[in-house]
Amino acid sequence: MATALVFPGQGSQSVGMGKALADAFPVARDTFEEVDAALGEKLSRLMFEGPEADLVLTANAQPALMAVSIAALRVLEKEAGLDLARDAKFVAGHSLGEYSALAAAGAFSLADTARLLRLRGRAMQQAVPVGEGAMAALLGLDFDAGVAVAAEAQAEVGGVCQVANDNGGGQVVVSGSKAAVEKAIEIARTRGAKRAMMLAVSAPFHCALMQPAADAMAAALAGTTIHAPKIPIVANVVASAVTDPAEIRDLLIRQVTGTVRWRECVSYMAAHDVDRFVELGAGKVLTGLLKRIAGGASGVAIGAPTDVEAYKAAL
Repeated sequence: MATALVFPGQGSQSVGMGKALADAFPVARDTFEEVDAALGEKLSRLMFEGPEADLVLTANAQPALMAVSIAALRVLEKEAGLDLARDAKFVAGHSLGEYSALAAAGAFSLADTARLLRLRGRAMQQAVPVGEGAMAALLGLDFDAGVAVAAEAQAEVGGVCQVANDNGGGQVVVSGSKAAVEKAIEIARTRGAKRAMMLAVSAPFHCALMQPAADAMAAALAGTTIHAPKIPIVANVVASAVTDPAEIRDLLIRQVTGTVRWRECVSYMAAHDVDRFVELGAGKVLTGLLKRIAGGASGVAIGAPTDVEAYKAAL
């Protein structure tokens, strides 16, 4: 059997993330300093000290979450002897976590990844005027039901409504125009959703309204070197393994407006003999989702020094 390394997306951020790693391990400190240098500012200070209102801004949260993920990876490499090419079969990440996964696998340099995510965050924030877009979680509906609800909402009130995330275990997120998303919540409640509620997000991610951000990423990625990853990445929009740099570039552009097919990504890895998922970075969101998608697999989250010690003890 095999191991996959997975990397969290936006929503996992919190003030103080990464600080314990930086205090305990020089290699983590060096990682945060490298990201700070790439961005020309002390993002690490914002991560460690806040304020939260600034950290949650998309342009900050995206590179910050990536920095914690790569710091955790480098700590495991140094402290536990992790060798990505030897010890893992796949990498994958949820939305922005796909960039963390690509950096982990050597497809992007750390500096390029930080700059791309800063640009991605800004472009996604600027794509839709504040208040015009929204996202909602529909709990207790499967993917097909979520697609049907989104299509009906869009047909009834116009605008855009799409499934943004298929997180598995009956957790679907829709995204789009505010009125259409509000209508989707109404419809979902009549279709047996256990809960349907607006999400506190700053923009409607992963829907057609993000096309200006996709265009911005196409331009940025055209000027960025992408190497073949050391191991395959299971990409969000196709839920299958990819290694070709040109295909990776295309999929990252499509990902901005496309559905994050996380349930299918995890199922794909499980079907290809992965029985252990190691989540690297802030929070434990993906480890929680794992139980609902591939219940027979084990999951462990590495984001603090105690997690590193537990990982080493389990070797």
